[in-house]
Amino acid sequence: MKILTWFKPTADQLHIGNYLGAMKPLMNLATAHPHASINLFVASMHAYTYDSMHTPGAINANTLTFLKLFVASGADLSRYLIYDQWHIPEHTQLTRTLTCLSHMGMLERMHAYKDAVAKGKANEISVWVFLYPVLMAADILLYDATHIPVWQDQKQHVELARDLAIKVNNIYGDVCVIPEPIIGTEIGTIPWIDGRKMSKSHNNFLGLLDDEETLRSKIKKISTDMKTVDEPKDPDTCNVYAIIKHFLTSDEQENLTKRYRAWWLSYKELKDYAFETLWKTIKPIQDAYHAMDDSTILKVVHQGTEQAREYAQKKIRHINAAMGYHT
Repeated sequence: MKILTWFKPTADQLHIGNYLGAMKPLMNLATAHPHASINLFVASMHAYTYDSMHTPGAINANTLTFLKLFVASGADLSRYLIYDQWHIPEHTQLTRTLTCLSHMGMLERMHAYKDAVAKGKANEISVWVFLYPVLMAADILLYDATHIPVWQDQKQHVELARDLAIKVNNIYGDVCVIPEPIIGTEIGTIPWIDGRKMSKSHNNFLGLLDDEETLRSKIKKISTDMKTVDEPKDPDTCNVYAIIKHFLTSDEQENLTKRYRAWWLSYKELKDYAFETLWKTIKPIQDAYHAMDDSTILKVVHQGTEQAREYAQKKIRHINAAMGYHT
């Protein structure tokens, strides 16, 4: 079993939504599949579709931040083959081949393009945003990955990879492994002050690198309803509870829920409790992050990239030979 997954280094600061929705699932993946090999690649070429990532050095810096926080959160990097697609030209080489086998109709059904059309911005996106599902298919097929963990709304990218793999195999023989999706259970939206999804682009996030006072100040600003201290409250409609429930044990959740529905729980007390709960998780991560040597992480990525490229080169030679392009 070979699992392939990735992260997109588009942020210089990560928040608790990233921690819950990306880092912990990656760690759980290694635990759930102890005997599987796991490719974890830096989706640097995908990140470059964002205008904000055109600043020289931004992608490299963000990659380092993610991986250091990943390790600081408890990840064992030895369980993953970590590599940067930017430094493996075989990704774009296979993308070129797959693009020639793709139809406009296939790509026009992809979420990113459909969303741009719905917003009247189809003419504003880059060509690579339109083509990036083909790059994703190349990312998958280049390493003979058997299983791809995705959320439900990303399943169509695996389906495109499957369709292209079948098309290649029908023409040239059994060249590509046909991948299977592993559909993850999303944690749901992590809300913030205005109810929107927690996001760095909205500047409404609780950052893993926020200092103590910054975190406390942000938590104080979380909006709540107007119920007084002596009125029962509904945890299911409370933004504070929606955030901290992910950091509580089942017993702690049950006890807090009872306090919501009883009397004498003030929102000030609740926010103080939220700060204490989150800081108990974030502070050790920060300590480990700041104690980490950058060179250790960079060495892991460099060695992983060399190993991955060796595999990618062999795969491209195999595909080219099947196509009749012998070297």
